[in-house]
Amino acid sequence: MIKVIAGRLLQLIPVLWVILTLTFFMTKIVPGGPFSAERQATPEVIAQLNAYYGLDKPVWQQYLGYLSKVVRFDFGPSYTYQSESVNEVIARAFPISLQIGTLAFFIALIIGVTAGVVAAVNKNKLWDYLPMSIAMLGICLPTFVLGPVLALVFGLILKLAPVSGWYGLNYVPLHPMVMPAVTLGLFYAAYIARLTRGGMLDILNQDFIRTARAKGVPEHEIIFRHAMRGGLLPVVAFLGPSFAGLISGSFVVEKVFNVPGLGQEFIKSVFNRDYPLILGTVLFFGALIVIFNLVSDVVQALLDPRSRK
Repeated sequence: MIKVIAGRLLQLIPVLWVILTLTFFMTKIVPGGPFSAERQATPEVIAQLNAYYGLDKPVWQQYLGYLSKVVRFDFGPSYTYQSESVNEVIARAFPISLQIGTLAFFIALIIGVTAGVVAAVNKNKLWDYLPMSIAMLGICLPTFVLGPVLALVFGLILKLAPVSGWYGLNYVPLHPMVMPAVTLGLFYAAYIARLTRGGMLDILNQDFIRTARAKGVPEHEIIFRHAMRGGLLPVVAFLGPSFAGLISGSFVVEKVFNVPGLGQEFIKSVFNRDYPLILGTVLFFGALIVIFNLVSDVVQALLDPRSRK
Protein backbone atom coordinates (compact mmCIF):
# COMPACT_ATOMS: atom_id res chain seq x y z
CA MET A 1 0.00 0.00 0.00
CA ILE A 2 2.86 2.38 0.80
CA LYS A 3 4.42 1.74 -2.62
CA VAL A 4 1.10 2.48 -4.30
CA ILE A 5 0.69 5.74 -2.39
CA ALA A 6 4.26 6.81 -3.18
CA GLY A 7 3.79 5.96 -6.85
CA ARG A 8 0.57 7.95 -7.07
CA LEU A 9 2.22 10.94 -5.42
CA LEU A 10 5.07 10.76 -7.93
CA GLN A 11 2.49 10.67 -10.73
CA LEU A 12 1.26 14.02 -9.45
CA ILE A 13 4.32 15.76 -10.93
CA PRO A 14 3.80 14.84 -14.63
CA VAL A 15 0.03 15.32 -14.31
CA LEU A 16 0.46 18.86 -13.01
CA TRP A 17 3.09 19.56 -15.66
CA VAL A 18 0.69 18.55 -18.44
CA ILE A 19 -2.09 20.66 -16.88
CA LEU A 20 0.26 23.63 -16.56
CA THR A 21 1.49 23.33 -20.15
CA LEU A 22 -1.95 22.99 -21.70
CA THR A 23 -3.43 25.82 -19.64
CA PHE A 24 -0.48 28.14 -20.30
CA PHE A 25 -0.62 27.85 -24.07
CA MET A 26 -4.43 27.95 -24.19
CA THR A 27 -4.41 31.27 -22.32
CA LYS A 28 -2.02 32.63 -24.94
CA ILE A 29 -4.32 31.57 -27.78
CA VAL A 30 -7.29 33.49 -26.39
CA PRO A 31 -7.55 36.97 -27.99
CA GLY A 32 -6.84 40.00 -25.83
CA GLY A 33 -4.54 40.56 -22.92
CA PRO A 34 -4.62 41.45 -19.23
CA PHE A 35 -4.32 45.19 -19.96
CA SER A 36 -6.29 45.46 -23.21
CA ALA A 37 -9.47 46.41 -21.31
CA GLU A 38 -7.86 49.48 -19.74
CA ARG A 39 -9.61 52.26 -21.68
CA GLN A 40 -7.61 55.08 -20.15
CA ALA A 41 -4.26 53.40 -20.76
CA THR A 42 -2.30 54.61 -23.76
CA PRO A 43 -0.43 52.18 -26.01
CA GLU A 44 2.81 53.35 -24.43
CA VAL A 45 1.56 52.53 -20.92
CA ILE A 46 0.31 49.12 -22.04
CA ALA A 47 3.69 48.43 -23.64
CA GLN A 48 5.42 49.36 -20.39
CA LEU A 49 3.11 47.07 -18.39
CA ASN A 50 3.74 44.19 -20.77
CA ALA A 51 7.48 44.77 -20.48
CA TYR A 52 7.28 44.95 -16.68
CA TYR A 53 5.48 41.59 -16.43
CA GLY A 54 7.50 39.99 -19.22
CA LEU A 55 4.57 39.66 -21.62
CA ASP A 56 6.56 41.17 -24.47
CA LYS A 57 8.93 38.19 -24.55
CA PRO A 58 8.43 35.17 -26.84
CA VAL A 59 5.91 32.64 -25.56
CA TRP A 60 8.50 29.93 -24.99
CA GLN A 61 10.57 32.27 -22.81
CA GLN A 62 7.47 33.18 -20.79
CA TYR A 63 6.70 29.47 -20.37
CA LEU A 64 10.18 28.57 -19.17
CA GLY A 65 10.25 31.57 -16.84
CA TYR A 66 6.93 30.68 -15.29
CA LEU A 67 7.92 27.02 -15.01
CA SER A 68 11.03 28.00 -13.07
CA LYS A 69 8.82 29.85 -10.58
CA VAL A 70 6.33 27.02 -10.20
CA VAL A 71 9.01 24.52 -9.17
CA ARG A 72 9.70 26.88 -6.27
CA PHE A 73 5.97 26.96 -5.46
CA ASP A 74 5.77 30.58 -6.59
CA PHE A 75 2.79 31.29 -8.87
CA GLY A 76 3.87 34.85 -9.53
CA PRO A 77 2.10 38.21 -9.09
CA SER A 78 -1.57 38.73 -9.79
CA TYR A 79 -2.50 41.25 -12.48
CA THR A 80 -5.91 41.85 -10.86
CA TYR A 81 -4.69 42.29 -7.26
CA GLN A 82 -1.45 44.17 -7.76
CA SER A 83 -0.77 44.28 -4.02
CA GLU A 84 -1.12 40.48 -3.68
CA SER A 85 0.60 37.50 -5.22
CA VAL A 86 -1.29 34.47 -6.53
CA ASN A 87 -0.14 32.50 -3.48
CA GLU A 88 -1.69 35.12 -1.21
CA VAL A 89 -4.95 35.15 -3.18
CA ILE A 90 -5.24 31.36 -2.88
CA ALA A 91 -4.36 31.48 0.83
CA ARG A 92 -7.06 34.12 1.35
CA ALA A 93 -9.85 32.57 -0.71
CA PHE A 94 -9.36 28.84 -0.22
CA PRO A 95 -10.27 28.67 3.52
CA ILE A 96 -13.70 30.11 2.67
CA SER A 97 -14.26 27.48 -0.02
CA LEU A 98 -12.95 24.83 2.38
CA GLN A 99 -15.54 25.74 5.03
CA ILE A 100 -18.41 25.69 2.57
CA GLY A 101 -17.21 22.52 0.86
CA THR A 102 -16.73 20.61 4.11
CA LEU A 103 -20.21 21.53 5.33
CA ALA A 104 -21.67 20.62 1.93
CA PHE A 105 -19.79 17.31 2.03
CA PHE A 106 -21.38 16.25 5.32
CA ILE A 107 -24.82 17.41 4.15
CA ALA A 108 -24.48 15.38 0.96
CA LEU A 109 -23.12 12.32 2.76
CA ILE A 110 -25.78 12.24 5.49
CA ILE A 111 -28.75 12.85 3.20
CA GLY A 112 -27.47 10.73 0.30
CA VAL A 113 -26.44 7.66 2.28
CA THR A 114 -29.60 7.72 4.39
CA ALA A 115 -31.87 8.01 1.35
CA GLY A 116 -29.96 5.30 -0.52
CA VAL A 117 -30.05 2.81 2.36
CA VAL A 118 -33.77 3.40 2.98
CA ALA A 119 -34.51 2.92 -0.72
CA ALA A 120 -32.45 -0.29 -0.92
CA VAL A 121 -34.06 -1.83 2.15
CA ASN A 122 -37.55 -0.97 0.84
CA LYS A 123 -36.98 -2.11 -2.74
CA ASN A 124 -39.95 -1.49 -5.09
CA LYS A 125 -41.98 0.09 -2.28
CA LEU A 126 -43.08 3.64 -1.51
CA TRP A 127 -39.88 4.43 0.44
CA ASP A 128 -37.91 3.33 -2.59
CA TYR A 129 -39.76 5.31 -5.23
CA LEU A 130 -40.09 8.50 -3.16
CA PRO A 131 -36.40 9.19 -2.28
CA MET A 132 -35.18 8.00 -5.68
CA SER A 133 -37.65 10.28 -7.46
CA ILE A 134 -36.41 13.21 -5.39
CA ALA A 135 -32.81 12.18 -6.11
CA MET A 136 -33.51 12.08 -9.84
CA LEU A 137 -35.05 15.55 -9.59
CA GLY A 138 -31.92 16.74 -7.79
CA ILE A 139 -29.70 15.34 -10.53
CA CYS A 140 -31.74 17.07 -13.23
CA LEU A 141 -31.88 20.37 -11.32
CA PRO A 142 -28.59 22.27 -11.79
CA THR A 143 -27.06 24.37 -9.04
CA PHE A 144 -27.60 27.65 -10.92
CA VAL A 145 -31.36 26.94 -10.69
CA LEU A 146 -31.45 25.44 -7.20
CA GLY A 147 -29.35 28.25 -5.70
CA PRO A 148 -31.61 31.16 -6.72
CA VAL A 149 -34.69 29.15 -5.70
CA LEU A 150 -33.28 28.58 -2.20
CA ALA A 151 -32.22 32.23 -1.99
CA LEU A 152 -35.75 33.29 -2.95
CA VAL A 153 -37.46 31.01 -0.43
CA PHE A 154 -35.12 31.30 2.56
CA GLY A 155 -33.82 34.80 1.84
CA LEU A 156 -36.66 36.93 0.47
CA ILE A 157 -39.73 35.04 1.71
CA LEU A 158 -38.73 33.48 5.04
CA LYS A 159 -36.03 36.06 5.88
CA LEU A 160 -33.73 33.35 7.27
CA ALA A 161 -30.64 33.83 5.10
CA PRO A 162 -28.85 36.87 3.64
CA VAL A 163 -29.81 37.40 0.01
CA SER A 164 -26.74 39.52 -0.75
CA GLY A 165 -24.38 36.63 -0.10
CA TRP A 166 -21.31 36.50 2.10
CA TYR A 167 -21.42 40.20 2.87
CA GLY A 168 -25.10 40.19 3.78
CA LEU A 169 -26.71 41.66 6.87
CA ASN A 170 -26.11 39.88 10.16
CA TYR A 171 -29.64 40.07 11.57
CA VAL A 172 -30.76 36.91 9.77
CA PRO A 173 -30.53 33.60 11.70
CA LEU A 174 -28.49 31.62 9.16
CA HIS A 175 -24.79 32.13 8.49
CA PRO A 176 -23.96 33.26 4.93
CA MET A 177 -22.19 29.95 4.21
CA VAL A 178 -25.26 27.82 4.99
CA MET A 179 -27.15 28.45 1.75
CA PRO A 180 -24.19 27.80 -0.59
CA ALA A 181 -23.36 24.64 1.39
CA VAL A 182 -26.95 23.41 1.24
CA THR A 183 -27.10 24.07 -2.51
CA LEU A 184 -23.93 22.09 -3.14
CA GLY A 185 -24.84 19.41 -0.62
CA LEU A 186 -28.28 18.70 -2.08
CA PHE A 187 -26.87 18.47 -5.59
CA TYR A 188 -24.24 15.88 -4.62
CA ALA A 189 -26.62 14.08 -2.25
CA ALA A 190 -28.74 13.08 -5.25
CA TYR A 191 -25.81 11.24 -6.85
CA ILE A 192 -24.76 9.66 -3.55
CA ALA A 193 -28.32 8.39 -2.96
CA ARG A 194 -28.42 6.66 -6.35
CA LEU A 195 -24.97 5.12 -5.88
CA THR A 196 -25.78 3.98 -2.34
CA ARG A 197 -28.98 2.28 -3.45
CA GLY A 198 -27.23 0.44 -6.28
CA GLY A 199 -24.34 -0.69 -4.08
CA MET A 200 -26.59 -1.80 -1.24
CA LEU A 201 -28.89 -3.78 -3.55
CA ASP A 202 -25.90 -5.60 -4.97
CA ILE A 203 -24.61 -6.55 -1.50
CA LEU A 204 -28.02 -7.48 -0.10
CA ASN A 205 -28.37 -10.10 -2.84
CA GLN A 206 -25.08 -11.80 -1.94
CA ASP A 207 -24.95 -15.30 -0.42
CA PHE A 208 -23.38 -14.20 2.87
CA ILE A 209 -26.34 -11.90 3.51
CA ARG A 210 -28.76 -14.79 2.95
CA THR A 211 -26.66 -16.92 5.31
CA ALA A 212 -26.75 -14.23 7.99
CA ARG A 213 -30.53 -13.98 7.68
CA ALA A 214 -30.87 -17.76 7.86
CA LYS A 215 -28.89 -17.73 11.10
CA GLY A 216 -31.33 -15.24 12.59
CA VAL A 217 -29.08 -12.18 12.62
CA PRO A 218 -31.18 -9.05 13.23
CA GLU A 219 -31.93 -7.01 10.11
CA HIS A 220 -30.39 -3.81 11.43
CA GLU A 221 -27.14 -5.63 12.19
CA ILE A 222 -27.11 -7.13 8.70
CA ILE A 223 -27.50 -3.69 7.14
CA PHE A 224 -25.13 -1.64 9.28
CA ARG A 225 -22.49 -4.25 10.07
CA HIS A 226 -22.34 -6.44 6.98
CA ALA A 227 -23.99 -4.73 4.00
CA MET A 228 -22.92 -1.11 4.31
CA ARG A 229 -19.21 -1.87 4.26
CA GLY A 230 -19.44 -3.23 0.74
CA GLY A 231 -22.48 -1.26 -0.34
CA LEU A 232 -20.73 2.07 0.11
CA LEU A 233 -17.78 1.23 -2.14
CA PRO A 234 -19.30 3.04 -5.18
CA VAL A 235 -19.91 6.07 -2.96
CA VAL A 236 -16.31 6.06 -1.73
CA ALA A 237 -15.04 5.98 -5.32
CA PHE A 238 -17.34 8.90 -6.17
CA LEU A 239 -16.36 10.96 -3.13
CA GLY A 240 -12.76 11.45 -4.27
CA PRO A 241 -13.29 13.88 -7.16
CA SER A 242 -16.57 15.18 -5.72
CA PHE A 243 -14.99 16.23 -2.41
CA ALA A 244 -12.21 17.97 -4.31
CA GLY A 245 -14.87 19.82 -6.30
CA LEU A 246 -16.78 20.70 -3.16
CA ILE A 247 -13.90 22.21 -1.23
CA SER A 248 -12.61 23.94 -4.33
CA GLY A 249 -15.95 25.69 -4.50
CA SER A 250 -18.51 25.54 -7.19
CA PHE A 251 -17.95 28.43 -9.58
CA VAL A 252 -21.67 28.95 -10.18
CA VAL A 253 -22.71 28.67 -6.53
CA GLU A 254 -20.04 31.07 -5.32
CA LYS A 255 -21.10 33.53 -8.00
CA VAL A 256 -24.81 33.22 -7.16
CA PHE A 257 -24.30 33.74 -3.43
CA ASN A 258 -21.44 36.26 -3.81
CA VAL A 259 -18.99 34.10 -1.87
CA PRO A 260 -15.37 35.38 -1.98
CA GLY A 261 -14.01 31.88 -2.43
CA LEU A 262 -11.48 30.38 -4.79
CA GLY A 263 -14.10 29.55 -7.41
CA GLN A 264 -15.13 33.17 -7.81
CA GLU A 265 -11.49 34.24 -7.93
CA PHE A 266 -11.01 31.86 -10.84
CA ILE A 267 -13.96 33.41 -12.68
CA LYS A 268 -12.52 36.89 -12.12
CA SER A 269 -9.13 35.79 -13.36
CA VAL A 270 -10.63 34.48 -16.61
CA PHE A 271 -12.54 37.69 -17.31
CA ASN A 272 -9.53 39.84 -16.41
CA ARG A 273 -7.05 37.70 -18.38
CA ASP A 274 -5.05 37.32 -15.18
CA TYR A 275 -2.74 34.60 -16.50
CA PRO A 276 -0.83 33.84 -13.26
CA LEU A 277 -4.05 33.59 -11.24
CA ILE A 278 -5.63 31.32 -13.87
CA LEU A 279 -2.61 29.03 -13.89
CA GLY A 280 -2.29 29.04 -10.11
CA THR A 281 -5.91 28.14 -9.44
CA VAL A 282 -5.96 25.48 -12.17
CA LEU A 283 -2.84 23.84 -10.76
CA PHE A 284 -4.27 24.02 -7.24
CA PHE A 285 -7.54 22.43 -8.37
CA GLY A 286 -5.64 19.73 -10.26
CA ALA A 287 -3.53 18.87 -7.22
CA LEU A 288 -6.64 18.63 -5.05
CA ILE A 289 -8.35 16.25 -7.46
CA VAL A 290 -5.33 13.93 -7.67
CA ILE A 291 -4.79 13.93 -3.91
CA PHE A 292 -8.41 13.24 -3.02
CA ASN A 293 -8.63 10.53 -5.66
CA LEU A 294 -5.70 8.91 -3.87
CA VAL A 295 -7.45 9.25 -0.51
CA SER A 296 -10.58 7.71 -2.04
CA ASP A 297 -8.58 4.74 -3.34
CA VAL A 298 -6.94 4.20 0.06
CA VAL A 299 -10.30 4.24 1.86
CA GLN A 300 -11.72 1.88 -0.75
CA ALA A 301 -8.81 -0.51 -0.18
CA LEU A 302 -9.44 -0.43 3.56
CA LEU A 303 -13.11 -1.29 3.05
CA ASP A 304 -12.53 -3.92 0.36
CA PRO A 305 -9.41 -6.10 0.81
CA ARG A 306 -9.82 -7.45 -2.75
CA SER A 307 -8.99 -4.03 -4.24
CA ARG A 308 -5.61 -3.90 -2.49
CA LYS A 309 -4.12 -6.06 -5.21
